[in-house]
Amino acid sequence: MAPRTLFDKIWDKHVVTVQDDGTAMLYIDKHFVIEVTSAQAYEGLRLNHRKVWRPMSIVATADHNPPTRPEAEVTDPVSKLQLATLDENVREFGAAQYYPFRDPLSGIAHVIGPEQGTTLPGMTVACGDSHTTTHGVVGALAFGVGTSEVELVLSTQCLAMKKPKNMLVEISGELQPGVSAKDLALYLIGQIGTGGGVGHIVEYAGETVRNMGMDGRATLCNMSVEAGCRAGLVAVDQTTIDFVRGRRFAPTGAQWDAAEAAWRDLHSDPGAHFDKVVRIDASQVVPQVTWGTSPELVLPIDGRVPDPKDEPNPSRRAWLEGALQYMGLQAGTPLVEIPVDKVFIGSCANSRIDDLRAAAAVVKGRKVAPNVMQALVVPGSNETKLQAEREGLDRIFTEAGFEWRASGCSMCVGINEDRLSPGERCASTSNRNFEGRQGPGGRSHLVSPAMAAAAAVTGHFADVRVLG
Repeated sequence: MAPRTLFDKIWDKHVVTVQDDGTAMLYIDKHFVIEVTSAQAYEGLRLNHRKVWRPMSIVATADHNPPTRPEAEVTDPVSKLQLATLDENVREFGAAQYYPFRDPLSGIAHVIGPEQGTTLPGMTVACGDSHTTTHGVVGALAFGVGTSEVELVLSTQCLAMKKPKNMLVEISGELQPGVSAKDLALYLIGQIGTGGGVGHIVEYAGETVRNMGMDGRATLCNMSVEAGCRAGLVAVDQTTIDFVRGRRFAPTGAQWDAAEAAWRDLHSDPGAHFDKVVRIDASQVVPQVTWGTSPELVLPIDGRVPDPKDEPNPSRRAWLEGALQYMGLQAGTPLVEIPVDKVFIGSCANSRIDDLRAAAAVVKGRKVAPNVMQALVVPGSNETKLQAEREGLDRIFTEAGFEWRASGCSMCVGINEDRLSPGERCASTSNRNFEGRQGPGGRSHLVSPAMAAAAAVTGHFADVRVLG
């Protein structure tokens, strides 16, 4: 057999049929259902008199709408309806696990899946959220899907798609102190653009990735979709095995032994073909800050806001001019001179325990700057929140003037009560900075947790390597 990539191996094990035009029916092992994208899909089942094919494959959680203020109730009528509808659909159609608002195990779907061992190496995963790519951290093949595809997976346990191409991002070299996986992800997107991975499944490899913890790897997989990739994943190694072992829903005993033996093959074979290869020297990457309205409009912290006049392509020049106007910035402004109004540390990109530790290390002994109106820390799950509290991270944040919140998507998506007001500028650890993403008229700058913390305590974007 010819050498195969990790993606090829998982794909081959899950293909049910392939049509003449190349469209495959891919079996889905685990289906995460969330309140914002599932209601129409379930209604489609009712209208067509269909049942859920395999209820035990479903993990349902409420993560986008719930407020994160302690003891806050849901007041928005649309949010209340979506949460109530998810309750009704789970009762009627069934699910293996359901984590409603305030459940002790609740959290962001893409955090709790790997954290609880619900997502396991070699699985195929689907969810009606684009950042489902995060589950690739454990060597799973995970797809964000649309509402019609949610219905298809519910009713057939399969996803219809043509096989994407293989892409390799090989990262070598040692990261500088203060530089994280988020900086690597933003740097990559800045190099290849938000369309650089379109039509591909990306595998992250190289010594930098092998030396990286699971939380950093999760950030890389999470941001894959921002480069246009259909999915992102990391090969299974000892770090993966150690992470999965003992998780709530991980196999045990003889089943664990058999699973581990199979998982050891979840890597790309030597000589496997990749259709596209990108190589990054991690030692040359510095902390990154987005300045515009797309993740690819990103610069090193020691950079200046670009001048659209320097762009020769007319259509791109117009895009840059629009981004500059929306963000309320002047060309040539040093990034370190841009003040911030709010700081958000959270989202499925950066809300895990290592993210919180990195931010707390910067915050410790400092105070939130007077000009920062609000600084939020929102863990990605209740389990992460409890772990952080056991380590005393919550006290570090609150003593500095941060708000310590319950888990949830929070300000990342701006559909709950945590959002930006028009014109407010935010240092955000989330994954998207589109116009209005964190609230209508809000201005979002994507950064790492350490860089967000640095912005909070200085009142402006700052080089965390200098701040310490």
